[in-house]
Amino acid sequence: MRLTTKGRFAVTALLDLAMQHSNGPVTLADISQRQKISLSYLEQLFAKLRQRELVDSVRGPGGGYCLAKSLDQVSIADIILAVDEPIDNTRCGGKENCLNDGKCMTHDLWAELNDIIFNYLGGVTLKRLVEEQKQREQQREQAVVKLYDLREAAF
Repeated sequence: MRLTTKGRFAVTALLDLAMQHSNGPVTLADISQRQKISLSYLEQLFAKLRQRELVDSVRGPGGGYCLAKSLDQVSIADIILAVDEPIDNTRCGGKENCLNDGKCMTHDLWAELNDIIFNYLGGVTLKRLVEEQKQREQQREQAVVKLYDLREAAF
């Protein structure tokens, strides 16, 4: 599977959106700033995500994007496929014409790998990624050592 920037950025942007979803619609400018992804690139990705009904747009002041489905209904495979990112490790795009219009010796191996990757990504939801990200953030906060001004404590 050759996951390009398009697929990676789409997953990152939707995870950002999911992390902010309780605050109402999220602007692409905010996602762009937080994730360092070009605004024009996000606009292209979100047009495709909206066509696939993964996000909804809200117009007007306070507008932006929100998820069209619950976090547990959106898989990473859904996101990648929505932005036209193929999940394919075969050289022939699954057409079985990899070697002189015939199937190469390793075609079935790569096709099985495609299935494994697709099934894995299909089983990972935005809900899971949000929970994992929140857990990492909590661990970072707990790892921060608080410094006390001992000058005040001495008197």
